[in-house]
Amino acid sequence: MTQAPRHKVFLSFHHEDQEYKDRIAQMMRGDAVDKSVEEGDIDESLKDDTIHRTIRDDFIRGATVTIVLVGQRTWQRKYVDWEISSSLRNTRLNPRCGLLGILLPNHPCLGRKTLDSGLVPPRLACNCSPPDPYSKIYDWTDSAKTVRGWIHEAFERRGGAPPNIGKKLYRRNRSGSRGGGRKKPIPRA
Repeated sequence: MTQAPRHKVFLSFHHEDQEYKDRIAQMMRGDAVDKSVEEGDIDESLKDDTIHRTIRDDFIRGATVTIVLVGQRTWQRKYVDWEISSSLRNTRLNPRCGLLGILLPNHPCLGRKTLDSGLVPPRLACNCSPPDPYSKIYDWTDSAKTVRGWIHEAFERRGGAPPNIGKKLYRRNRSGSRGGGRKKPIPRA
């Protein structure tokens, strides 16, 4: 059996889920190149446009796949939204990335047949629509082999249906218990 090629992976996550980011980065060591933004890497006093460009040009640049680690409150985070948006754009410095989501063990939809779209980052959710989704969302696993396969599949999907990038960017973090009150179910991978 042929091993999936190594990909440069950008990990998008809410910093309250740092433990899971560290676990997946450790699990994938040698199989993926982690290009995550760490807390303090970007000066938050910069203008939004400058931060967005920095994310795209300095951190996502060269990545081939973005993994969104989806915890309980990931859907609320403006930087997660910006990172997904930057991953989906085709620019001179940064070709479009493949995209996948992984539900963390603390997510209320873990193990369910469908996901509540109000509990998933909206830009990720809108790219999971059949019949030819640009992205898929999986449940957490401790299997590096499984994750490596998901990463390669996301890389391969880049050549299929184009991503949905039309949503406006978050201007600030969201609050509340559900993203925009949406309850549309998302099909599972």
